[in-house]
Amino acid sequence: MKTNAPVPAMNRRNFLQALSLLGLAATPLFSRSADAFDLLHTAGTQPFDYAWLKGQARARADHAYRAPEERLPASVQQLDWDQYQAIRYRPDHALWAKQKRLFEVRFFHMGRSFKTPVRMYEVADGRASEIKYDPAMFDYGSSGLQHMQLPGDLGFAGFQLYYHTDFKRDLTAFLGASYFRAVGAEMQYGISARGLAVDCGMARPEEFPDFTAFWFERPQPGSDLVTIYALLDSPSIAGAYRFVIQPSARLIMDVDAALYPRKPIERLGIAPLTSMFLYGENENRVNDDWRPEIHDSDGLAIWRGNGEWIWRPLTNPTGLRFNAYIDDSPRGFGLIQRDRAFDHYQDDGAFYERRPSLWVEPRSNWGKGSIQLVELPTTDETADNIVAFWNPDSPPQPGQELLFAYRLYWGDLPPVTTPLAQVVATRTGLGGIVGQKRKYFSWRFVVDFAGGNLAMLGKGSKVEPVITVSRGTVEITSVRPLASVNGLRAMFDLKPEDISTAPINLRLYLSLDGQPLSETWLYQWTPPKIRPEI
Repeated sequence: MKTNAPVPAMNRRNFLQALSLLGLAATPLFSRSADAFDLLHTAGTQPFDYAWLKGQARARADHAYRAPEERLPASVQQLDWDQYQAIRYRPDHALWAKQKRLFEVRFFHMGRSFKTPVRMYEVADGRASEIKYDPAMFDYGSSGLQHMQLPGDLGFAGFQLYYHTDFKRDLTAFLGASYFRAVGAEMQYGISARGLAVDCGMARPEEFPDFTAFWFERPQPGSDLVTIYALLDSPSIAGAYRFVIQPSARLIMDVDAALYPRKPIERLGIAPLTSMFLYGENENRVNDDWRPEIHDSDGLAIWRGNGEWIWRPLTNPTGLRFNAYIDDSPRGFGLIQRDRAFDHYQDDGAFYERRPSLWVEPRSNWGKGSIQLVELPTTDETADNIVAFWNPDSPPQPGQELLFAYRLYWGDLPPVTTPLAQVVATRTGLGGIVGQKRKYFSWRFVVDFAGGNLAMLGKGSKVEPVITVSRGTVEITSVRPLASVNGLRAMFDLKPEDISTAPINLRLYLSLDGQPLSETWLYQWTPPKIRPEI
């Protein structure tokens, strides 16, 4: 595991507030140009398949990046938040609404931060035709806009996908840069994914690639699969994407990405996941809220190429925190909302216990690299402050074609799990022995395990906590039964060896007769600058 000390905060975008009312947020961009491969100047229909789209992405990467054109009318750009939220797409204008299909597509209006259009196309019988914006597609409600005063070529900001089981609630939304979200059976938005991350978690500003155009392949009647294609563009890279989406209790997306760098990229993030962690059982730096916990995800789960399962509880640090977990051919990773108990959140509006987990399963051999975790400080639950992604070992170079295939699972819990015991709670607090005067500062870590073979243990079983730390002294270790989870509780104190506030890495698993009984718990703790007086 590699770690970096905190560096100045990078740029990040807030998408949760928009999602709660609309679906997502941010601005997808598209550049108008006169290049031969410009998709915006096609008329009628043209042949389309994924190979053609990859050719378009490669051609763009061979040319210098052109900044997108902003052409939002002043009347639309000046809308306040409530006015923009009043704009609704008319369901009777949805793509495939008048056909016998199990899916419908509806589009987001431009406005606020959505200043440049994303082009939309329908694909039928191997040919693509553009879906033209029409002001009559929208109900402007109390927005103050009059559709007669809007230009007929304004364009769309993004789209929502609906399924025949409930045409009133969307199950997928693509809106803002390369961000998208989906839901499982809980029908509750939360975590989001991105097409790509560039230089995320570095000292310099992050680059946000954009999905600039989408193609919707008309599904066959009765089919529960829908295929959507996207073109991605940014100053550093261009790419072609294919999403095959299957709604279910755990929604599945098969993603194929073909990437073409324009220039060397120091940190490329494949299958990036974005979530929010304000505070939880393990940490409450923001302690003025009445709710016990606030987070969309409570941990990063990793299934390593060598078969080891890792659980890394999330934190809300005081400065940017970066960790890289080196691996070879990972089997999967995800940002997980493992705690599903309403009583642990007590939020009957946001329903954090229903927020979906998101699991990434490579569909090809990704080779050497690392799963990287970026944690940003936040005091606002509407701010995404957690990012996780795969970073290839070899930095991308111009002229390369990088192909990645993976599957995304959106739902309550991942489709795979360790046969060993899992971490079900992490708690921390002041160390020492109750009733005895403390002679020095120490910090206690309490980790609860359940599942696996723990319920089968005999009374005489000698379970050992295997603990390693990067700095400091471990003391007062114990493992004891915990009836409330039908499992075990491991506890230990960590005594810092100095007054440094540099992060300390901790590692723990349970062992019986030299064999692991549990997944591996990883944690990164930053000793406080001001420590309680003893």
